[in-house]
Amino acid sequence: MKILFLNKNARKPKSLSFYSLIVLVSIIFSIGFICAYIIFNTQENKDEMSIAPLVLEQEIKVAPTNQEVDLYISQIGELNARIIQLDAQSERIQEIMKGQILGKDKLPKLKEKKDKNVGGPFVNDNLSLGDIHKVLTHLLEKVEKREIFYNKKEALLLKHSVLKETLPTLYPVEVPFNSSSFGWRRDPFLGIRAFHAGLDFSAAQGEEIKSTGAGMVTMVAKDKSYGNFLKIKHGDGLETRYAHCSKILVKKGDIIEKNQVVALVGNTGRSTGPHLHYEIRLHGRALDPRQYLKK
Repeated sequence: MKILFLNKNARKPKSLSFYSLIVLVSIIFSIGFICAYIIFNTQENKDEMSIAPLVLEQEIKVAPTNQEVDLYISQIGELNARIIQLDAQSERIQEIMKGQILGKDKLPKLKEKKDKNVGGPFVNDNLSLGDIHKVLTHLLEKVEKREIFYNKKEALLLKHSVLKETLPTLYPVEVPFNSSSFGWRRDPFLGIRAFHAGLDFSAAQGEEIKSTGAGMVTMVAKDKSYGNFLKIKHGDGLETRYAHCSKILVKKGDIIEKNQVVALVGNTGRSTGPHLHYEIRLHGRALDPRQYLKK
């Protein structure tokens, strides 16, 4: 089979075989397919290029959100740790108050400030990250205020606990009265008016002398006036002295507990008979011990 092409300018018609025609059509079809592929692929690349910024923008928006979540998780962990610490501190405060030397009625009151107008954040099931941040911030502020309150309360209780232990409030010997009071009196040896810087407690030879408050022994010595004596420092310039002892049972540098036996009653030094001469001094100045006894 042949196909004739007529050309008015040509002297004779040109013929084309069927096989050649098929080859020609195939070439034309292939060229069209390639062009279509190129056009389509170019458009797809354009679409991808237009979508890429949107994806990147979305990733940029999501990234800070993930960082915020990590931050909130960290804050929750911190909040939980601080609450555990507050629970432990609360238990310590309760222990201090239970075994406290001071009665509850004598404890200094530390009031927590409370406003009449109260409130708090409303928490529902549909919280945004911003809402979570506000709630966490509010809780952290409350924990901080509670920490400050507990720290002050614990410090105050400990201070009064130590003060109560070190304050010389006990009687140094088991006698109901003192034989000679603090102040001006007639000197037992010279018979003239003289100042007596402490209290004298008449007691049997060898009777136990106890520390009236916790502290540290700063001196163990012997002289003509005091005889065998010791000094105990109680802090803040306060000290007690125990004189005319027959025997000292502690040494310089010893830490002494309240009501601990430190010496025995004697008749050494300038003394007319077995007794304890007891003094309280503040920065070296003699005070009337009766101001402290059973305080």
